[in-house]
Amino acid sequence: MNRQEILAHYRGNPDISVLVIGAGINGIGTFRDLALQGVEVLLVDRADFASGASMASSHMLHGGIRYLENAEFRLVREALTERNLMLKNAPHYAKPLPTTIPIFKWFSGMFNAPLKFLNLRDKPAERGGIVIKLGLILYDIFASRYRVMPTHKLRLRGSALQKFPKMNPDIVCAATYYDSWMPTPERICIDLIDDTEQLSNDAHALNYVSAVDGGDGKVTLRDELTGDTLDVRPKVVVNAGGPWIDFVNRDLGKETRFIGGTKGSHLILDNPELHEAINGNEVFFENNDGRIVLILPFMGKVMIGTTDIRIEDPDDAITNQEEIDYFMTMCRRVFPSIEVDPSQIVFHFSGVRPLPASDKSYTGNVSRDHSIRPVEAAESGMGYPVLSLVGGKWTSFRAFSEQTTDEVLSRLGRPRRGSTVDMAIGGGKDYPQTESAQARWVEEISQKTGLSVDHIRTLFDRYGTRAEEFATFMIDGDDRPINGLSAFTMREIVHLIRREKAVHIDDLVLRRSLIAWLGDLSDEVFADLADIMAEELDWSSEQKDMEIARAAEILGARHGVEVRAPSHSV
Repeated sequence: MNRQEILAHYRGNPDISVLVIGAGINGIGTFRDLALQGVEVLLVDRADFASGASMASSHMLHGGIRYLENAEFRLVREALTERNLMLKNAPHYAKPLPTTIPIFKWFSGMFNAPLKFLNLRDKPAERGGIVIKLGLILYDIFASRYRVMPTHKLRLRGSALQKFPKMNPDIVCAATYYDSWMPTPERICIDLIDDTEQLSNDAHALNYVSAVDGGDGKVTLRDELTGDTLDVRPKVVVNAGGPWIDFVNRDLGKETRFIGGTKGSHLILDNPELHEAINGNEVFFENNDGRIVLILPFMGKVMIGTTDIRIEDPDDAITNQEEIDYFMTMCRRVFPSIEVDPSQIVFHFSGVRPLPASDKSYTGNVSRDHSIRPVEAAESGMGYPVLSLVGGKWTSFRAFSEQTTDEVLSRLGRPRRGSTVDMAIGGGKDYPQTESAQARWVEEISQKTGLSVDHIRTLFDRYGTRAEEFATFMIDGDDRPINGLSAFTMREIVHLIRREKAVHIDDLVLRRSLIAWLGDLSDEVFADLADIMAEELDWSSEQKDMEIARAAEILGARHGVEVRAPSHSV
């Protein structure tokens, strides 16, 4: 069903088993798992899918080596297990990534680390080579289940500088271990939604629909595109609002204080010298104040992150100049001979981690584990329980979703019918595992569709085995390259709009593709994409101008991407 058909369905059939509010990764994961159990479920988000914390992550799929110091062994074990499952179930979007830690001292942190482990100290301190070596040994032990990558390696100064010639020569050694990353977390979310709606006729997802009121057994939803409202009557509500959880509960009629989020900001730099210097590795660097900075390759660019700053309203999370200056300083400390400056920034983003409320003085010590916080129907007077999903890591979304689904099934009195452990995600289904198998797959689809091998390879890299679906659609009509951006075609963009529920221009360039992220959104590209969306979504000239202005404001204010398109562009 399309958007209007879904809305019409619930106007006529307001009784549903589960309403999930918040279409970030935890909400989407729960949506999928519930649908697998045959539960009728509606997923809504006041904005686009994966447009909050799930979009603003550091793009890591990791166990969290530094959480070992806080004795969060269960979390690390679970996250490493889930990381390996993601490598298997979503190989098109989950990629192994060697991670290197430049180390400037041997013995720093030897007393601080055990005190933190015993919860006797929360002040951060720089960790030296001995502490890091012990942590990596533990990390390898925890990663042994489903092991898919090598164990860590410690290089002394000479060997480390041979591999990373432009790294600061003041290091005493460098440690390399293996984790994973996801170039496009938003596309994982989109694939999961598409999988779920194909899996069940009783599972529907709507972006730009907000929960504005609750009580008397109903939730009032508002279509943010039209302003129209409708009431649904859920048996259980799952609040997956991430950093907005307390805001959602307040709108439903119950004040809570579950979240104490912290802001994390990131930059995308066009700096070929820095990209070459990191040599395909993420550089995981710790300052002497205990703050962590990541430098990693990002589709030919370099991503730098992240900060960890307390914030009250997630809507206020925007990268500021102080954070930019901090990143610049830290980059120069690790690679002092490389010129790094703000003029190289092509994109920046900031989001809020949905951490539990905490009075810890150092935000890095706040647990990254997840929990379900129930507000019972009798307590709230709303007529249904609300289960708030607090905390969690991107890596462990599947496990958290499974735990949430089990809790919902218990309340509904229904059994579990299946597991998501071995479920492929989107274009990870039937994914060829070896380079030779991938080459054969690409060649076969090229011959089948008539598109060049290079073009199919590009689609394969973007969408995994869903590339065949895109290619088939693209040849079923007249196609052309996007003006100023030959890597995309008009028919590919149209398929993204139709199949993946893109509503606004920013949905397309921020969450269905990396066009804005990689600095490819010129005025010419922006104008052509606006034309395509206007035709596909039947915008009037006035609405088109409003959409252009809206996207330009979001891109400029929140991401540092300055674009403009002429009014009534054709």
